[in-house]
Amino acid sequence: MPTKLSVNLNAIAMLRNRRDLPWPSVEGLGRIALQAGAAGLTVHPRPDQRHIRFSDLPVIRALIDDEFPEAEFNIEGYPSEDFLALCEKTEPEQVTLVPDDPSQATSDHGFDFRASSELLKPIVARLKKKGMRVSLFADGDGDVEAVKLAKATGADRIELYTGPYGGCFDDPERGAKILDDLGRTADAALAEGLGVNAGHDLSVANLPALIKRIPKLAEVSIGHGLTADALEYGMAETVHRFRRACGQPV
Repeated sequence: MPTKLSVNLNAIAMLRNRRDLPWPSVEGLGRIALQAGAAGLTVHPRPDQRHIRFSDLPVIRALIDDEFPEAEFNIEGYPSEDFLALCEKTEPEQVTLVPDDPSQATSDHGFDFRASSELLKPIVARLKKKGMRVSLFADGDGDVEAVKLAKATGADRIELYTGPYGGCFDDPERGAKILDDLGRTADAALAEGLGVNAGHDLSVANLPALIKRIPKLAEVSIGHGLTADALEYGMAETVHRFRRACGQPV
């Protein structure tokens, strides 16, 4: 199966929040993305609501339920009690847990599973009991033991942190080394029965090589690069471009 595309709406929400106005519309651009064939929508509601607001969640949930029932809602965040309660209220199809400090500008590392696996087990169980798929943000550094610890939490998937890979747009040699590490991490996860997602600084240019190395990559969540391209090509055509980069027939 081709890799699915989930469109991250955070950058759109951040642009909207620069003014006390309802545009650009997070709901409206999410609708265009789904009409263009995106498999789902992703948000990362932070405590300060600097991009996605808590009030956006029921709107996006209703958009998917009412108009695109085959699509998925993916909510990312640090597993605080407030975040877990937000997920239980919104009921996304997937929850992606990240180890972010609330003050971070963006996600920049995966979980240290040696230190966090016992902490994560009851959280994963709590979310899965409510019928949500759980994915854990993971460094793609080829650490097989860390992957086994991620599996032991009861999670369904890991999401490979691809920020370092995306940052190699002008250094192909380093990019190839990081791609190999990501691939070895994915191989270990798949061998353990974990699904593999990926996200952070992915683009039309670097997606094909990633998917060639990890042909069973289930899903990519893309926001910054996709939103940047949408300024040039429009949201619908940008989703088509990213879907093609994912190996989907468009």
